[in-house]
Amino acid sequence: MTSRQQSTGRSRRRYEPDRRQRLIEVTLDVITERGVAGTTHRRVAAAADVPLGSVTYHFASLAHLLAAAFTHLAETAAAEFDAQMVEIEPGADARTKVVDAMLADLADNHRSAILAYELYAAAARDPQLRTITQEWMDSTRRSLQRHFDPDTAEALDALIEGLVLHATLSTRPVDPAKIRDSVRRLVPGDVAG
Repeated sequence: MTSRQQSTGRSRRRYEPDRRQRLIEVTLDVITERGVAGTTHRRVAAAADVPLGSVTYHFASLAHLLAAAFTHLAETAAAEFDAQMVEIEPGADARTKVVDAMLADLADNHRSAILAYELYAAAARDPQLRTITQEWMDSTRRSLQRHFDPDTAEALDALIEGLVLHATLSTRPVDPAKIRDSVRRLVPGDVAG
């Protein structure tokens, strides 16, 4: 520490070229823990161990911070889902693979479900966030259209969201057989992609 730093009681400022991205990711952690209603610039700064001014430098308003965090969530989730759809080989039963992907996500990622529902609740009142949810739905449906016609992809997307919501909020364990049956009822017959 220099004598100037010692005299002011401040340590050297950390250089973080990716601080903005780290703040976005920390914001998602804060939302997971406290919800959108409990997320503030100050809480994000504390969780990221940075000065409050660093957060407000990158995100002038809380709305801007939430939009950036939820955009990152939606883009990441959409990319992961698309990667799963790309992996379905021609001739495979796409229904089975979609259910397998959904069950794996439920088992591994309760945090993502919490964040998605925080986004949905906030988007119900905020048109900017609703744009993010619409883009996410459009992306998911495009991924599903790799294996299903557009109308089926839209219905299947809605079914998946509903099933994930029920599984996330239920006190009962997920029943994979019921989920597979629901998808087969919606998409009967051979729909291999």
